[in-house]
Amino acid sequence: MTSIVLGDDHKVFLDALAGLLERNGMRVVGTGRTLAEVVDQVRGARPDVCLLDRNFGEGPVEDGVAATLHASPRTKVIMLTASPGNLAVADALRSGAAGYVHKTRGVEHLISAIGRVVAGETHVDVPARTAEPAAERSHEVDLRERFLTTRERQCLAMLIDGNTTETMARRLGVSTATVRSHVQGVLVKLGVHSRLEAAALAVRHALVPAASLNPEFEAQLG
Repeated sequence: MTSIVLGDDHKVFLDALAGLLERNGMRVVGTGRTLAEVVDQVRGARPDVCLLDRNFGEGPVEDGVAATLHASPRTKVIMLTASPGNLAVADALRSGAAGYVHKTRGVEHLISAIGRVVAGETHVDVPARTAEPAAERSHEVDLRERFLTTRERQCLAMLIDGNTTETMARRLGVSTATVRSHVQGVLVKLGVHSRLEAAALAVRHALVPAASLNPEFEAQLG
């Protein structure tokens, strides 16, 4: 049974979410309405997952993910928040979050995200939206992105979704060796050293369609 600590500054939301998760076979071992309370709960319970809001009180808590992971490195942190924008997603991934789910996505998406993160994947699930303003995208990144092939773009979209090599191979109908080659091409062309860095860069600079952050994008990958 997956153990979970919840962090949000709205008590009604916390109580409702705790009951919902427990009805879906999970065990809520602690809740917190401030980052300090969340960190204390995580340090004591060492849960499998911490669902953490990005905003407490007056605004975003920039070190929330890092503080939670410092208290329990084995805990997977999923940002569950209403904060919009690709920059918020990229910041969360760069800080070490294993997932990012927008509060408008619903129960089914949240349960799916928890399952995938517990299985070792990275999962992003936010509503489709337009890209960030063009000014956010540097000329250097724009030049790098132009060299990506169609297959490399498809692999990059699936990296954002946190897919494993095996899942990517199955969805594309190719071998795992071919997928690894495509992914390596992505890393080299974007000038990054890991899949997570590639995903964060792609989200920050809107290198793939916004729809790729949602399951519906899968139908476009063939």
